[in-house]
Amino acid sequence: MSDERAYRQHLFILLGLFAVLWLILAIDPHNRRDWAMENILVLVVGAGMVMSHRWFRFSRVSLTLIFLFVCLHELGAHYSYAKVPYDDWLRALFGQGLDETLGWERNQFDRLVHFCYGLLIAYPAREALLRGTGARGWWSYFIAVDFILSTSAMYELIEWIGGDYFGGEEAEAYIAAQGDKWDAQKDMALAGIGALIALGICAAVNLRQGRDLALDWVRAQAGADGRDRSDGSRLLAR
Repeated sequence: MSDERAYRQHLFILLGLFAVLWLILAIDPHNRRDWAMENILVLVVGAGMVMSHRWFRFSRVSLTLIFLFVCLHELGAHYSYAKVPYDDWLRALFGQGLDETLGWERNQFDRLVHFCYGLLIAYPAREALLRGTGARGWWSYFIAVDFILSTSAMYELIEWIGGDYFGGEEAEAYIAAQGDKWDAQKDMALAGIGALIALGICAAVNLRQGRDLALDWVRAQAGADGRDRSDGSRLLAR
């Protein structure tokens, strides 16, 4: 199987799995309006990835990380973030819930997803920023963390505007603050911590191997555009 064919197969498998999950979770969500609002950004980002596909393609690693994150997001959109019954699932499996074990008094699924935003999206973000900004070395890691923090702040502003516009139950479901006045700050902090962990691991792996895998992929994309075709096709499957 050629590298290009393997890449496309991986992409279509992820798209197919996400389509099935999306259709299942689109059936009878807890709050239809909240579900619709949560999916607006998914559609916008998805459309952006499609439109930029000829200019930039994410690596298979990045595609998988993005897939995992949007699956978590869709789970939160279906139940509404403050009502995802993860504790019931864990209690059914292990006989004891996580909230009881750790003494939590609120549903922590939204915190998990904000943390995973940094943990799972920082690597794809750095990959795109390497191509888009030309940043190299440690600056590329710094800019990726900055991207995660700034987009997290933008999302909190969108939540505030959306919640203020809709009001009532929809606002409560969409914002999912659950009475915590520092909810926005904690969400942004968790995203930043997730990004630092992900990029710390990435930097350690790159130092150990003596090469930057994300930068290799970006150079492969440049090759696929005609600037370095000798290296481009060889790296498409990475």
